Amino acid sequence: MIVLAAHGTRDPAGAKVTEALAERVRRRGAEVAVAYADVRQPDVTTVLDAIGRPAVVVPAFLAAGYHVRTDIPAQVAASRNRDVVVAEAFGPAPELLDALAGRLRAAGYAPGDAVVLAAAGSSAERALGEVAAAAHALGSRLRRPVRVGYAATARPSVAEAVAAARRPGSRVAVASWLLAPGLFQRRVTEAGAEVVSTPLGAHPAVAELVLRRYREARRATRAA
Repeated sequence: MIVLAAHGTRDPAGAKVTEALAERVRRRGAEVAVAYADVRQPDVTTVLDAIGRPAVVVPAFLAAGYHVRTDIPAQVAASRNRDVVVAEAFGPAPELLDALAGRLRAAGYAPGDAVVLAAAGSSAERALGEVAAAAHALGSRLRRPVRVGYAATARPSVAEAVAAARRPGSRVAVASWLLAPGLFQRRVTEAGAEVVSTPLGAHPAVAELVLRRYREARRATRAA
């Protein structure tokens, strides 16, 4: 059983995207329940208690920040379900980079555009390092440098990164390194770029990554 643990947002569109991602994974033959680390209910503890059988918690997070390192493990520990494994967060996995480049091109990116990767932001150095790795990987695919901007917590902001990337006569394209709509995506959209991609959302490649993280966690448990 997979417990897909998302961040949570008050924006109903964000919850719909999380449910759509879960449904994509179900269509590949897996049992999936949705839980939230913050803001929305049910939380991970509630879902694990309701399941009452072996489960793998897959954190639907693009970087291993506070929620992944602290909140989700604490909610797992608070559960009465003791047959639980927590998988790795998504990180800059190849599947996500496929989805990211596809979303950017679908938004109207053209060769010659300056590019900014827009991420949520974190106070954790590991999480910021993962964002930098994603920007480098995207730059390798596009064959051009990619700046990083943050919607919260870290600097530069997305708007600052867009302003720094702008050159006379050229456009700026922002690749959204976010999973779902919400406050952060609105900040990305309002940062002043000519092209802004949608969040990664329920892209088929994201569903494939959920399944890979699940399989990796199962294999690690059997090998222990």
